[in-house]
Amino acid sequence: MLRGRWSDRMDSTELTRLVKSRARDAGFHRVGIARAEQVDASHRFRAWLEAGRHGEMAYMEDHLERRLDPRLLFPGARSVVSVALNYYAPHAGTGEAGRGIISRFARGDDYHDILKDRLYLVLRSLEAEVEGLEGKCCVDTAPVAEKYWAARSGVGWIGKHTNLVTRDLGSWVFLGELILNMDLVCDTPMQDFCGTCNRCVDACPTGALRAPYQLDATRCIAYWTIEYRGEGFPETITQRLDDRVFGCDACQDVCPWNRKCAVPTDVEAFSPRVENMDQPLETLLEMDEETFRRRFRNSPVKRPKWKGFLRNVLHALARIVHE
Repeated sequence: MLRGRWSDRMDSTELTRLVKSRARDAGFHRVGIARAEQVDASHRFRAWLEAGRHGEMAYMEDHLERRLDPRLLFPGARSVVSVALNYYAPHAGTGEAGRGIISRFARGDDYHDILKDRLYLVLRSLEAEVEGLEGKCCVDTAPVAEKYWAARSGVGWIGKHTNLVTRDLGSWVFLGELILNMDLVCDTPMQDFCGTCNRCVDACPTGALRAPYQLDATRCIAYWTIEYRGEGFPETITQRLDDRVFGCDACQDVCPWNRKCAVPTDVEAFSPRVENMDQPLETLLEMDEETFRRRFRNSPVKRPKWKGFLRNVLHALARIVHE
């Protein structure tokens, strides 16, 4: 174990190696580092909010200044360590009409707990080895621009579908951040490898990708089936659900980087729960609240709660009836 002030025992290069090593030891598939400073694209995010592209996701506006500057979120911050965890599971479902489709990210256990547990494992290990080291663990429930920092740290680039894309795992990754009060060696931001490809923009069923790199959440199926708290969907959304009852992977399914690079995750907790795959919409609609809680315990699907989930199923069934 290292004791004493870290600067007396190792330089920033050695400390950086230690941080990355501990992240890999915790099972993270990718790790990169950026300097903690104000987000340089903050004006674009503010404009996105002012245009109402976030819909009813008021939390995107909460703690805005801290979201745009990690030094306000964690006083003393010097470095942002971004990590990525592969969640891809190859099971795509039967494709049979009338069976509820749940987005890949939500077919297993809730990623928030898994990422946080691993991030805290890294932080506690570093705190024990490096005197004076302090940090803050963040997943997407914290006000942090996670895709920005992952791109800034060279983990990947933000694709035209606005998801982070890695060169060797595609975009099927969960992101997390460890903000530290130590100066580390920063990685070089990765260039954009989307090129002239517009498959994600063309594939979006509702036109939520108004243009490359421009997402309008108020047109996005994932927004309506996960974040929206009301009862009725616009007809343009209902008509395009295609049996989706939680989330939408259309833009990621067509991405060449996903088709080329996706590999099954080694995180068992992300494996699809068999009982929640390929279920007829009518069967899902019959679930009472207790059954819903039991089946989706420790699952992202619990976010819209029982009534919200049944609302999604009803809209999917309504589309079938109208066909």
